[in-house]
Amino acid sequence: MNIHLYICAMRMRDADKISLVRQKAIELIATHGLEGFSMNKLAKACGISVATLYIYYKDRDDLILKIAVEEGNIMGAAMIVGFDPEMSLEEGLRKQWENRCNYSMKNPKTSLFFEQLRSSSYQEEFLASFLKEFKSVVGKFMHNIIERGEIERMPFEVYWSVAFAPLYNLIRFHNEGKSKGGRPFKLTDEVLWLTFDLVIKALKK
Repeated sequence: MNIHLYICAMRMRDADKISLVRQKAIELIATHGLEGFSMNKLAKACGISVATLYIYYKDRDDLILKIAVEEGNIMGAAMIVGFDPEMSLEEGLRKQWENRCNYSMKNPKTSLFFEQLRSSSYQEEFLASFLKEFKSVVGKFMHNIIERGEIERMPFEVYWSVAFAPLYNLIRFHNEGKSKGGRPFKLTDEVLWLTFDLVIKALKK
């Protein structure tokens, strides 16, 4: 075989293997939590040897953080598709809701994976290293809507809790198939945008 073709084939196999490892790691952590996750279990799920994992990752922590950063950047890019920091509060937040909802619905396992990270010792290092472009764009949006007087200046935690917590609650109800009290629930456009309208009313001055 031509050496160039051989190298290309090897790289493709490596890329496929890394993609499989990332997919299975996300699924295992989303399903069983960080406590139930190990390199041995991951290798078994991938049908490869544990030694193969250590070719690509130093250890369990390195694997989790690298996957988190890679997936975080994919999520961040998805969240700002069609988004412009010069948009009005309502227009910009609507686009954010649309993007976040689409991403979460298409990637339920990855969303659960991130939930596991948020309540773990990985959170600080993870948040410090990803979504740089996303943070910059959203930061400009926040600055603009405050400068234009569309909303009052407030702690970011307050803004996020009002602007996005209702959306993620709806998505969680949808993924679980039930709401409070165990009633069946499926997220519809009607419910989504009714909730959005109430959020906008709460945020506007």
